[in-house]
Amino acid sequence: MAGWFKPDPIQPVLVGPKTNGLQSNTLFIDKPQIFKLTSIHHTALILSVLNSSIRLLLNRPQRSSPLIMGTEMVMVDEIPFPPQITTTKPLALLGHGITDIEIHFLQIKFTAIGVYVEPEIVGHLQQFKGKAGDVLGKDDLFYDSLISAPVEKFLRVVVIKEIKGSQYGVQLESAVRDRLAEVDKYEEEEEEALEKLIEFFQSKYFKKNSIITFHFPATSPTVEIGFTTEGKEEVKVKVENGNVAEMIQKWYLGGSRAVSPTTVASLASGLGALLSK
Repeated sequence: MAGWFKPDPIQPVLVGPKTNGLQSNTLFIDKPQIFKLTSIHHTALILSVLNSSIRLLLNRPQRSSPLIMGTEMVMVDEIPFPPQITTTKPLALLGHGITDIEIHFLQIKFTAIGVYVEPEIVGHLQQFKGKAGDVLGKDDLFYDSLISAPVEKFLRVVVIKEIKGSQYGVQLESAVRDRLAEVDKYEEEEEEALEKLIEFFQSKYFKKNSIITFHFPATSPTVEIGFTTEGKEEVKVKVENGNVAEMIQKWYLGGSRAVSPTTVASLASGLGALLSK
């Protein structure tokens, strides 16, 4: 398991070179034995080896606690997610899940998702303090407050089933456009921003384990989207339209209408635990 240290077995240390035709007794430091030493010099040498071995054992790294942030990976459908990442500041993994679809009782999984947020977000959610995660998970007002909170958020989306980037781009554009139209915020500026998104994903191919990221800064209503896949450097695009950035958050974090019910349920559970402290 990642983060746990498994010490190598101690190898026997042999002491006792030939001296004046005599062979001193051989010392194995991993087993208690009775030795007959040929000289005071050999005694000193053996004591020196024993002291060095003890120091090595005392200085060996100890296995770390699985509760320590940044050491134990969180497995989401066999895909590892670090419990903490650092952008401009440390962000904690507060929720995770998958996107999937069921066809004739067969579950097809598309992506695994990790939601990273500043732990300080609890200060903006005090009205929900004391409520259990299952109660928060049914309250869309809770998710609206989460989305509007002026804290940094970061989404890490890992591909499980290969698809074309254009397919993902069209799905994202359609979901955001529909949400904008519902609140009468779909204007020329929003259309241009969505066209920029479609163009960004058009030429991409989402191999298994490719990663899409969404970075929502605390200080501006924008989103920076990144894409990386095996053998290629990460590419990014920045969307500076606040309405589009907000609806992307709502697509992933928007409660009952979010694209991943397991992710928002996990997020409610994680934040509920923090709010109960």
